[in-house]
Amino acid sequence: MKPPPPLNYIRSFESSARHLSFTMAAKELGYTQAAVSTHVRSLEHYIGRQLFIRYPRSLKLTEMGEAFLPTLRQALDQIDQATEAIVTSSRNRTVVVSCPMSLAENWLAGCMAAFRKKHPEIEIVLHGTIWEDLSEQIADITISTRRFDDRPPAAIPLWNDELVLLCAPSLLEGDHAVKAPEDILKVDRIFVHGRQEYWQVVATALGVDMQDFDKGLSTNASNIALELAAMGAGLVATQRSLAHAYLRRGLLVEPFPVRPPSPWNYYLTETQLSKGNIARTVREWIIARAQEDSA
Repeated sequence: MKPPPPLNYIRSFESSARHLSFTMAAKELGYTQAAVSTHVRSLEHYIGRQLFIRYPRSLKLTEMGEAFLPTLRQALDQIDQATEAIVTSSRNRTVVVSCPMSLAENWLAGCMAAFRKKHPEIEIVLHGTIWEDLSEQIADITISTRRFDDRPPAAIPLWNDELVLLCAPSLLEGDHAVKAPEDILKVDRIFVHGRQEYWQVVATALGVDMQDFDKGLSTNASNIALELAAMGAGLVATQRSLAHAYLRRGLLVEPFPVRPPSPWNYYLTETQLSKGNIARTVREWIIARAQEDSA
């Protein structure tokens, strides 16, 4: 994969899109108008699509530009939040924990809430990430999700995760109920971008051939996939660690007791910013809770 585009290309595009003017963007960012225009053209060349329609005195976003902008704004907001987090973490009793948003919402939030009751003297900044590499360097403790063949060096696995097949209880009832493994071919499948292999692993475990089956919904977020499944939109194959809260509340059920090993897992690392005994206390708590919940 080629390296990502420089951040100044992204900021120049976002500012130009907000002002619909290279001149105004240049004034805001402290660049020359020519530099901003060059940044945007370089970004267009990088992605191979035009982002602006250029008029003599104004700009208009293309359809690609309109589609691209929200994701980039979200990433820039995350960078700004990460910067704020590191400023906050300069206090000795504050520990910044960076974690993918899906696990932060479905598991780590409860883990850290319990920690604060036990250790009210330690302040926790819980930083949910979407693009994990944007905040790795601002955290004392980083939890990342990686494939088994891309495990971070010196990382501690939180657990040996499993895959589960889930659906709303309503899909187990009625004339078109999911009762046998082959019935999953009659229902929409929900998959997460970058995790499509989950379905192949689960289908293999069930003995179902899904090679020619492309009926379904897709999303870029595991939590959205879980919410879709809870609303009866179809079946989802995901990590058990993310599904625990939904299973506990009865929002989702497992139609078949099949749990193959997950090719992706969650790993914990400490960065160079780690604050000795304070960060160690948080790390040991997270690991202990993970072991309890995986038992």
